Amino acid sequence: MSDLKQIGFIGLGIMGKPMAKNLIKAGFKLKVHSRSCGPVKELVEFGATKASSPAECATNMDAIITMLPDGPDSELVILGQNGVLEGVREDAVVIDMSSIAPGISQKIASSCEDKQVGFLDAPVSGGEPGAIDGALAIMVGGKQAVFDRSNGIFDAVGSSYVLCGDYGAGNTTKLANQIIVATNIAAVGEALVLVKKAGLDPQKVYDAIKGGLAGSNVLNAKGPMMISGNFMPGFRIKLHHKDIRNSMLTGSELGVSLPLTSLIQQMIVSLVNQGKGELDHSAIATFAESINDSKIS
Repeated sequence: MSDLKQIGFIGLGIMGKPMAKNLIKAGFKLKVHSRSCGPVKELVEFGATKASSPAECATNMDAIITMLPDGPDSELVILGQNGVLEGVREDAVVIDMSSIAPGISQKIASSCEDKQVGFLDAPVSGGEPGAIDGALAIMVGGKQAVFDRSNGIFDAVGSSYVLCGDYGAGNTTKLANQIIVATNIAAVGEALVLVKKAGLDPQKVYDAIKGGLAGSNVLNAKGPMMISGNFMPGFRIKLHHKDIRNSMLTGSELGVSLPLTSLIQQMIVSLVNQGKGELDHSAIATFAESINDSKIS
């Protein structure tokens, strides 16, 4: 384990709660804070201590992890009044594992540097199952020395972690990940609607193709959900909507044309407007179902 043994953890949602539990299991001492009381109580019963604010959660901690919905949340919790930087000590490390716009990560990093605090943007992929199993893929932006100090933390929550570049690189990599995942989900949905309309059994088609070139983690994780019609959230459509929006904004800032991402964005916006934002992102397949009047399940 690295010298980062006492951790403040802020944000105990679908992803954050199991991540915090895995850190406790790995021997880290945790202080936790979240907007919802239920997960805080659960983590306290699991061995953590409770903090009443982000500043208190950061006080006397070696590292502070934030796992929040979007960039404005990270800014408020880390940079805002009674935020992390009001309580953190010099030489501590702030690890924002939220999936946010790279520019916001760079802004937070600059404020951390001003206080002699290390910073990493380290968004994850793997959804709730990966968070529970401690098998997340972690994409990291920041300085090598800070990354090296944090490896013990990443070992406790992930199966892989890569330093992708300087500040913001982690979240730029996550945007690339989310483009690929969303496009794959949409393609799987269209393909399964096609075979259903042709009178085939989607389960048999899935079994036939999953071992070939079309096979992927996305197909294996999301295909069965589409076939069963089970869209209980592991990663909600509304969060993927946020990631795709950030992808388009970043593409615009860099002058990069993203035609497929733009099409996926329109599909996801349509689903959110239909009230499906709380469903798992495998329900992107329902767009193809709707326009073809055919259910995969």
